[in-house]
Amino acid sequence: MGVSRLDVLYRKLLLTKLFIQGWGKPDDLKRIFELRKIVGNREKCKELVPKDYPVFIDKVEDQSDCKIHNGYFISPLEHIVPGILPSESIKARFQFIVPKKWKNHKPVCIHLAGTGDHFFWKRRTLMARPMIKEAGMASLLLENPYYGYRKPKEQVRSSLRNVSDLFVMGAALILESAVLLHWLEREDYWPLGMTGISMGGHMASLAVTNWPKPIPLIPCLSWTTASNVFTTGVLSKAVNWRELEKQYAMHSVYEQEIIRLLEYCGVDSFKMGQEFLKSSLDTLSGLDLSTDILGLHSPERDRMGMRTSALHSRAGEGANGQDHDHGLNQMLSSVNMQHTNINKGSGRQRQSLHTESLDFMKGVMDECTHIANFSVPLDPSLIILIQAKEDAYIPRTGVRSLQEIWPGCEVRYLNGGHVSAYLFKQGLFRQAIYDAYDRYLEKYSNT
Repeated sequence: MGVSRLDVLYRKLLLTKLFIQGWGKPDDLKRIFELRKIVGNREKCKELVPKDYPVFIDKVEDQSDCKIHNGYFISPLEHIVPGILPSESIKARFQFIVPKKWKNHKPVCIHLAGTGDHFFWKRRTLMARPMIKEAGMASLLLENPYYGYRKPKEQVRSSLRNVSDLFVMGAALILESAVLLHWLEREDYWPLGMTGISMGGHMASLAVTNWPKPIPLIPCLSWTTASNVFTTGVLSKAVNWRELEKQYAMHSVYEQEIIRLLEYCGVDSFKMGQEFLKSSLDTLSGLDLSTDILGLHSPERDRMGMRTSALHSRAGEGANGQDHDHGLNQMLSSVNMQHTNINKGSGRQRQSLHTESLDFMKGVMDECTHIANFSVPLDPSLIILIQAKEDAYIPRTGVRSLQEIWPGCEVRYLNGGHVSAYLFKQGLFRQAIYDAYDRYLEKYSNT
């Protein structure tokens, strides 16, 4: 399956660069990795956010079809990892859009924002209001850290300045979602679920892994990790690789300390790729490359004598008794050197540094965003994921599938790419939400 031309064209029209300041402070990365170990474990994470965590409503707007409650609370991340959030992002803001009349029960769906979705109007117009009309379902729209009211002054539009900012955003949204789910439970809303489009869908997936009850989840246009988004998807072209490579080469802390903190080691992790290459090199280096192994003590040897002689000659061998595997050993040595050394100033060094930076990006992204690094939701049958077949933003090649990690979940595929699905398939996203909530009611309405 190819990739959508519209996705590629749309990306080319956007000139902003991602991660212009680099990887982020090493100490911030270390603190986030330590927190990931806690939020990646449902039993540990549930102790971080009290059930009575304070939430405030400061304005209510009366509309023709609904009431819009504007609220806020202090992000729990500020208490747990002080100073890691920008000052503008500490106060979490949300809109709660409630129907004037409930059809049945009081269902609420929390919508997390996708890339570039600042403030609330997109989600309110495209999802929340139609959901009130179609299903009588309320929506709670949480503002992402680094976006809208929570955007740092120095940040240009949606372009996160550091790689670490994405991980801070994710950690904050996991904890903030727990605050809102507890609050909605206290206010007697039920059933509760989560959704989001693109990055919002992935953040919703991470948040649901830590909820200690079965819950509907509908991630749209997301997958199992963000690593492929920034290393092989069209967004990788927007990454400021030159600055990332420069910092990786200049500061040994990334290679000598940070990389050792990465724990994710699934079959699609960068560590497995490195281990495969290392084991392949070790295997080749350890081969007994004698004439028997190479088949040169065989009836064919006489027929290939001229060819063997020429090979030896090209490998620089003479009559001085050098091993005939000299050329192969040279090749192995060269491959090993390319893999481990940086020859500064050469084109080979440039390629090697880029490869190492890509590996590091994949490693840190998988550590903080791969859903296999988090708990499995309590009931995966309540999960319906929507994927675009030709999505150039969220490549699925080379990463583990959602069905493998969350057995029992459902994946629905749409024709087309990421951009066309976002523009024209919102009705299918909403239908998946209704279907997931119906499944929940069928299984748990009497519990």
